[in-house]
Amino acid sequence: MRLLLVEDDNHVAAALSAVLKRHGFDVTHARSGEEALQALVPEGPGFGVVLLDLGLPDQDGYEVCGKIRKRTATPVIMVTARADVRSRIHGLNLGADDYVVKPYDTGELLARIHAVSRRTVPEDAAGAGENELLLGPVHIELPTRRVTVDGTVVQLTRKEFDLLALLAQRPGVVFRREQIISEVWRTSWEGTGRTLEVHVASLRAKLRMPALIETVRGVGYRLVVPA
Repeated sequence: MRLLLVEDDNHVAAALSAVLKRHGFDVTHARSGEEALQALVPEGPGFGVVLLDLGLPDQDGYEVCGKIRKRTATPVIMVTARADVRSRIHGLNLGADDYVVKPYDTGELLARIHAVSRRTVPEDAAGAGENELLLGPVHIELPTRRVTVDGTVVQLTRKEFDLLALLAQRPGVVFRREQIISEVWRTSWEGTGRTLEVHVASLRAKLRMPALIETVRGVGYRLVVPA
């Protein structure tokens, strides 16, 4: 996922960018509100999420958020030391999708990024409508958590469904193991890695489609849309 990080402190930006890149994000760093707005022009690269610090040198972060919302529907997460309720309400009213207060836990920030990005589903994965994913013979209904293969219902556990839905919303995109664990299990504990492998194996068996979820050695997994 491409992510726009709007942060004027280079040291903070460098540290956070390193963490985000380790979790599979392609990070573009903007040091001011103007740089951020220039990066979000229609002909520019598309972003999955904007991580917006409010303490910018050239413009108030709230003002930047309002301008971003006028030109794009890209999810915006405000990151700030302003913890009072009125500041949060003001940010959300301007169109922010979430609000994270410094200092924050990195695992929580990653989970929030994935959560807000789920609302944007690629057109090639939304063959049956906004709340459904049609991937060859696999039909996933997100609201009802129902999965069918060639019309036959497949019973999945909660985590199996969450894992499948995560991969299916961006078919062909490689999800790092750490990213999947952060999103599905809401943890960064390395011991969860074995649990992930078990759930992938279970999904392949239940769906009777071993090639649907491809292992990218040393990186993670991706969903391959059947022909």
